[in-house]
Amino acid sequence: MSELVNVAVDAMGGDNAPAEIVKGVVEAIEEDSRVKVFLLGRENVIREELKKYSYDSSRLEIVHAEDVIETAEPPVMAIRKKKDSSIVKGMYLVKDGTCDAFVSAGSTGAVLVGGQIIVGRIKGVERPPLAPLIPTEKGVSLLIDCGANVDARPSHLVQFARMGSIYMENIMGVKNPKVGIVNIGAEEEKGNALVKETFPLLKECSDIHFIGSVEARDIPSGAADVVVCEAFVGNVVLKMYEGVAGALLKQVKAGMMSTLRSKIGALLVKPALKETLKSFQTDQYGGAPLLGLKGLVVKTHGSSKAVEIKNSILQCIAFKEQKINEKIKEKIQIDG
Repeated sequence: MSELVNVAVDAMGGDNAPAEIVKGVVEAIEEDSRVKVFLLGRENVIREELKKYSYDSSRLEIVHAEDVIETAEPPVMAIRKKKDSSIVKGMYLVKDGTCDAFVSAGSTGAVLVGGQIIVGRIKGVERPPLAPLIPTEKGVSLLIDCGANVDARPSHLVQFARMGSIYMENIMGVKNPKVGIVNIGAEEEKGNALVKETFPLLKECSDIHFIGSVEARDIPSGAADVVVCEAFVGNVVLKMYEGVAGALLKQVKAGMMSTLRSKIGALLVKPALKETLKSFQTDQYGGAPLLGLKGLVVKTHGSSKAVEIKNSILQCIAFKEQKINEKIKEKIQIDG
C-alpha cells in the first residue's frame, strides 16, 4: 500500500460547520483509501457528529482545538492570539510535516495570513495566490488570483502565470495550457497600468503558452486555461460567475414550472439538464489552493457543503502525488 496523504481539516470553519464538514470528511475517506484526515476542532462536538456515521477510524484522527476564529475577526490578531484554534493548529500540522495539506471553509483572511506566517512561502515566491478552478464550456480554467493579493505587481502576475501553468498541466492534465491576462479589450495597448506593464513580461516568458488578453465575457467559453489577474479583479469575476449561474438556474426552473406544457417538458429534459448543470457547479472542483507555500493550504467557500469538502480533500492527493510544490520550487528558483 502506498503512503497515505495526510490532510488536516478545520471542522469549525464555515457556515455549515461542523455537520457538513464532518460529513465531507467521512465521504472522502470512504471514497479514497489513500487519504487520512486529521479533524481539528472541539472534540466533544466532532465526536457527536461522527456518531451519525460508520467509517474507518484508522484513517480519521481528532485533534482537539478549543478556539474558533470567527470571520469578522482581524486575521493577523486572530492568528497570533488564538494559538489553540483549528486554523492555527491545522497550519502547524502542515508546517511540522505531520500533514501534507490543510483544508478550511473558515475565515479567508485568517487562512491567508496563517498560510504565509505559519506554513511560509517557497523561497523565491513573492506572493501566494488563491487559485480556484472555474467551470467553462471546455471543462475548467484556473482563475489566479481570486482573493489573496489585491495590490499585486507585474512580477507577481508573472509568477501566478507560471504556477498556474504547472497546476493545470499536472493536476488537470492540460498539455501546454493557454495563459491569458484579464483585460478590457484584446489589444495589447489596452488596460490599466498593471496589465500594460505585465503584458510584455508574459510575452517574454518562454516557459508558458501566453495567448494575450482575455475579456471577461470570454472566460466562460474557456478561452484560456489559466486566467491571470490581481485579486480584486479575480474576486469580482468569481462572484459574478457564481451570481449569474445561480440567477440563471432560478430563471430556468421558474420557466419550466410556468405552464402545464413546460412542466411536462421539464420532466423529459430533467435528467440531461441536471447532468449538464452539474458541470457548472463550482463545488465539484474542490477549493482554491493557496499556491507557492511550503505546504498545501486549500480554502473552500464559507458556504461549503459536504461535497465541496470531500472534493477539496481529494484534490490534495493529486497535489502531493504530482509533486506540485517541488515543481513550483524548481521553476521559481531556476527563474530566480
